[in-house]
Amino acid sequence: MTTVRTTQRGGIALTALCLGFLMITLDATIVNVALPAIQADVGGDLEVLQWVVDSYTIALAALLLSAGVAADRLGGRRAFLTGLLVFAIASVGCAFATDASTLILARAVQGIGAAVLLPASLALIAHQFPEPRSRAHALGVWGGVSGIGLAAGPVLGGLAVDLVGWQAIFLVNVPVVLLTVLLTRWTVTETPRRADTGLDPAGQVLGVATLGLLAGGLIEAGQRGWTAPLVVALLGAGVLSGALFLLVERSVLAPMLPLRIFASRPLSVACGIGLLFNFCLYGTLFVLALYLQQTRHLPAWQAGLSLLPLTAVIGVNAFLSGRVVARLGTRLPMIIGGALGAVGACVLAFSDSLPMLWVGSVVLGCCALAMPAMVATAMHALPAAQAGLASGVLNAARQSGGALGIAVLGSLLTGTIHLGPPLALVAVAYLVVVGLAATLPRSVQDHR
Repeated sequence: MTTVRTTQRGGIALTALCLGFLMITLDATIVNVALPAIQADVGGDLEVLQWVVDSYTIALAALLLSAGVAADRLGGRRAFLTGLLVFAIASVGCAFATDASTLILARAVQGIGAAVLLPASLALIAHQFPEPRSRAHALGVWGGVSGIGLAAGPVLGGLAVDLVGWQAIFLVNVPVVLLTVLLTRWTVTETPRRADTGLDPAGQVLGVATLGLLAGGLIEAGQRGWTAPLVVALLGAGVLSGALFLLVERSVLAPMLPLRIFASRPLSVACGIGLLFNFCLYGTLFVLALYLQQTRHLPAWQAGLSLLPLTAVIGVNAFLSGRVVARLGTRLPMIIGGALGAVGACVLAFSDSLPMLWVGSVVLGCCALAMPAMVATAMHALPAAQAGLASGVLNAARQSGGALGIAVLGSLLTGTIHLGPPLALVAVAYLVVVGLAATLPRSVQDHR
C-alpha cells in the first residue's frame, strides 16, 4: 500500500512540474495567432508585434543561467513556486493591458517567471526521482510536454481569440497556476540549498543588454532601414555590450557562462545548432501566423489549424526520434533533420496555396529529428558534474535563437507579407545546421 501511495504521489508531483513547463511552451507559441487581434485593440505596427513576442523570449533566454543558480541557492521548490506566482501576475497584466507598452512590459515579466520555472522544474525532477530508471521516465514525460505545448499553442490560441478574445490566452494561465501551486505544495519536496553557488550580476546585466540591444536593432531595421542612426546605434551598442560580457565572463570567479566549456567542440556545435533551430522555428511561426491572417485573411482559429501540420509534426518527431538517435547515433539525425528543414522551407517560400503550404509545413516539421540528437550531444559533451550547466547553456542558446529569429525574419516583412524572403533565409540556416552537424563524429562519446 505504501508503495502504491508513493507511486501515486510521484505521479502527481510529475504532473505539477510538467504543468509549469507546459505553460512556458504554450506561451512561446500561443501568442502568434493572436497578434492581429492584439494589434486591433492596443494599436502599433509590425515592430510592436515583434516586441510582444520577443520581450518574453529575450527575458527567458537572458535569465535562464542565473535563474538556475538562484534555484540552487533558494531551493528548487521555492524557486518553482516563485516563478509560478510571477508568471500568473504577469499573465493578468497582459490580459488587462490597454496599450502596447504595458503589454510588452508584462510579457517581459512573464519571461522572467518562465526563466525561474524552467531550471527549477528540472532540478525538482532530479530530486523527486533519484532512481535512474524513474528519473529517465520522468524526464521523457517532461520533454514530451514541450511537443504537446508546441502543437496545441496555435490551435488553442486561435480558438480562444475567436470565441472569447485575445485576453483569454493569458487569463487561462491563472487557474492552471493555482492548480500547479496546490499540487506542488502537496507532493513536491524541497531540494537542498547550495549557499556556495556564486552569482554574476555584471554578467547578467550585460547578457540581458546584449540580447535586447541586438534584437531591438534587428527589429528597428525592418521599419527604418539598416543605415538608420537608431539601428546603427542599437546594433553597435549590442556588439559592445557583447564584448564587455565576454570580458566579464573571463575575469569573474563564478561566471554565469564559463567560456572554457566551449573548448568542447561537440558542445559548441550543439549550441550553434540549437540557436539556429529555434531561430528557424520561432521565426517561421511568427511569419506564418501573420501571413495566414493578413495575406490569406483567415480567421484566427483557421490560422491556428493551418499551423497544426507544422507544430504537430515537430511535436511527434521530438517525442519519438529518440529511438532514431539510439539506432543511428547523433550526427545523422541532425543532418537529416536539417536537410528536411531546408527542403520544407523552400516549399513554403514558393507556396501559392494552402495545400502546398501544409505540405511544406509537414516536411519542415521533420527538422525535429535533430532535437533529441542535439540535446544528447550537449549533455554528453561535458562531465556528469556539469550536465546541468550543459543543459542550461543549450536552452539559453535555443531561446536566444528564437528571439533573434523573430527579429530577423520579421525585419524582412514589408507591406504585403510574402513568405519568399524570410523562408529563403530559413532554408539557408537549416543548411548551416547540416554543415555543423557534419563536423561531428557519428556519436559524441559520453564524458560522464
